[in-house]
Amino acid sequence: MAAYRQGIFPWPQDGLPLIWACPRERAILEFSALHVPRSLARERERTTFTFTIDRAFKDVILSCARIVRPDQDGTWIIPQMVEAYITLHALGHAHSVEAWDGNELVGGLYGVDVDGVFAGESMFHRRSNASKLALLHLIDYLRCRGAEWIDIQTMTPHFELLGARLIQRNTFLNKLQRTRRLGLRLFP
Repeated sequence: MAAYRQGIFPWPQDGLPLIWACPRERAILEFSALHVPRSLARERERTTFTFTIDRAFKDVILSCARIVRPDQDGTWIIPQMVEAYITLHALGHAHSVEAWDGNELVGGLYGVDVDGVFAGESMFHRRSNASKLALLHLIDYLRCRGAEWIDIQTMTPHFELLGARLIQRNTFLNKLQRTRRLGLRLFP
């Protein structure tokens, strides 16, 4: 948590000691800049998925670790990281959002609450749009608690489409500290 509070996040790589990263450019999604594509908005209106928070943290992180990603040949979510985040969850720092189709977990995401700033770590889906809809659920949830942005760490095409942007490290660190000082309580 001390690292997260300084804008640093873990970046495990096979064969290397744990690397801690604070890149020159940081990706954030400010809710005021959120762009929901028309097709996703339609999907959101007609979805039958239900969404929960912290109902299945372990299942979400394990799904994120196991999901096959076409552009990657492995995962950074190694067993030691799973255990570390499960511990952070037990301590009230790490949280998950789940998308359900009936009783089946079909998508979700998890991240860390850094004193009022949600730092997203990973997402997965087993059904089309499940993780995207879980993210929109999270944004609505965080907005209701006074949050205005999330740290997404690195830019992806998906987040860029949603309106995320890159900011310089110093700008990010200042924004992180300002938001932490607000004392937001994102998760009871």
